[in-house]
Amino acid sequence: MRTDAVRGHLDALLLAVLEPGPLHGYAVITAVQQRSGGVLELRTGTVYPALSRLERLGLLRSGWQPVADRPRRCYELTDAGRRGLAAERSTWQQFTAAISAVLGSAMPDSAVLGSAMPDSAVPARSAT
Repeated sequence: MRTDAVRGHLDALLLAVLEPGPLHGYAVITAVQQRSGGVLELRTGTVYPALSRLERLGLLRSGWQPVADRPRRCYELTDAGRRGLAAERSTWQQFTAAISAVLGSAMPDSAVLGSAMPDSAVPARSAT
């Protein structure tokens, strides 16, 4: 999938994969990839600055923890991050419902025109 397809949704993706518990940066990238069935592949140059920004905003906190006998900076949601994730999910549901309504099955011309225009503005069909 194109990298720009996640633009505008990166924060929600990162918050969502951190919801179950703390992860270090590379584990965040792996979690997004696994949860998306391999469709979303985020680059470290995208993820690490976003994690830092979310931490500055108070949505995440981080600390050093040993992972496989190596210290790693691990990130976890704050209470504000949990509220932010809930808001992101609500926004996402509204957005996807609107997109689905537009991209869903095609409506007959008369249904589209009839719902958007007064009867006098709907073109007459010839009887052929």
